[in-house]
Formats: sequence, structure tokens, C-alpha cells
Amino acid sequence: MSGIELRGVSKRFKDVTALDNVTLNFEENKIYGLLGRNGAGKSTMLNIISNRLFPDEGEVLLDGQPVRENDMAQGQIFLISEKTLYPEKMKIKEAFKWTQEFYPDFDVEKARSLAEEFGLSDKKKVDSLSTGYETIFKVILALCVNVPYVFFDEPVLGLDANHRELFYKHLLTKYGEDPFTAVISTHLIEEVSNVIEEIVIIKRGKIIYNESRDELLGKGYTVSGNAGRVDSYIKGRDVIGTDSLGGLKTAYLLGRPDRGSMPEGLELTGMDLQKLFIQLTNE
Repeated sequence: MSGIELRGVSKRFKDVTALDNVTLNFEENKIYGLLGRNGAGKSTMLNIISNRLFPDEGEVLLDGQPVRENDMAQGQIFLISEKTLYPEKMKIKEAFKWTQEFYPDFDVEKARSLAEEFGLSDKKKVDSLSTGYETIFKVILALCVNVPYVFFDEPVLGLDANHRELFYKHLLTKYGEDPFTAVISTHLIEEVSNVIEEIVIIKRGKIIYNESRDELLGKGYTVSGNAGRVDSYIKGRDVIGTDSLGGLKTAYLLGRPDRGSMPEGLELTGMDLQKLFIQLTNE
């Protein structure tokens, strides 16, 4: 199978199971959203794929070949995460040059151009960067590394709205010009909803949904209005959550809405990705 494949991957930290028998495939040339609450196992998965952690069981394959201690496979994967892995006193311009040593297709000129556009001085040292500019530094690396698989772990951490929009713009431009697989793990779900094509939702170390954005959004809808009428409509239906305020109620449901049996005065709407995610991952 082409792409990056996880087969029965499990990882435990003492009495905590971070990943529980995960089988998953990240296909070529797609943009994924990897969504989950804090502690769901997202970062553990990305660190295992990039060889920063090893699984207790299972394996990760790239185009059918194990990625573990496989330099050729790892040369096709790039992860930006909380840690930069660059010497603290190294200047940004030196970091760009060293990145090219490990990733020969890294575009140094584009990196310098993006640094200027984002307002990042390449004379700065890695340890002098604020949270936002450290994120910008890592995002620039990811946008210029030119490998088939790029994993973004919280890629907009500390960025203001303008810089977040700039990141998404450059990500989509790069993807349009030279398609690659991007996996974005983020808590800003509403913001990334229009960027991602495929969605993987992980809960307590298990994959609970893995399908296209449109397919997933088609599964959910909301009904709101008078609480009594809402209760009457949702009886016997697949309810995944409710909100109440005074005599009003909103119910979140899975399935296809039955407009023919809709009581008068109720409002039926589609569910946005963030609301659907919250309801699907509630305890």
C-alpha cells in the first residue's frame, strides 16, 4: 500500500495507553486534519511516525517499507512539533543551511523570502524567539523542506490572526503547485475546517472516525427550539449531545434529518466541524 501506514500501533507510558492498536493510512497528496482532545494520542502518533518514539507493538510503513531506523524513509518525512531540535545559539540563517544538509530539496531562497514576509529576522538566534516567532520559524521549515509527507503539530501556536492566515495561504499555494501529504494536528478546528480534505479523529488512543470532511459533516445536524418539541422530535434518534437555555434546547444528532416529521417551530441546521468534533469526543 502506498502512503504512510500504521499497523496495529500501540504505545504506553507506565499505566497510560497513548495509542491503542491504531491501524491507519495517510495517503499520498492529501491534506488531513488529525483531531483529538488533549492527551488523545495525536503527538505520540506523529512522534512514532517520525522515529522520535518507538511503538510497543505494531509498525509504521512508508510505501510498504518500515520507517524505523530507515534513513531513506525518514528523509521523506518532516515533522514540526513543540521541540525545534536545533542548537539554541544557532542563527536562523544557519538553521536554513543546515536543514538543506539533511533535506537536499530544502529551498533556502524561499525560506529567506518567507522569513521576510512573516517578519522573522534570519539573524535571530533560535533561543531568542518568542513563542509566535518560534512557530513561524518551524512553519517556514515545513513549507520549504519539499518532502512528500509533512506533519504539522499545532502549527499556529502563538500566531496572530494575520500570521495564521498567511500560513494557510502559503500551505494551500504550495499544495496546489506541488501536491504532497500534509497532516495538521490542531485545536483550532473551525479555522482549519476549510483547509483539510480528510479527517482523522482520535479519542483515548483509538481512531473513532477516518473519512473525508464532507462525509463526516454529512453525518451530523442540529435541531433547536422549544425544549418540549425538541424532545419529541429526537425520541428514538441518535443523539450525541444537547444544550439547554431556559425553555430552549438544541440537540446534536447523527444521521439524516427527517424533515417530514419536523414539529412546527423547530429549526434544523447542519453542524459545523468544531461542534461535531466536540459532541463526538465528549465523555
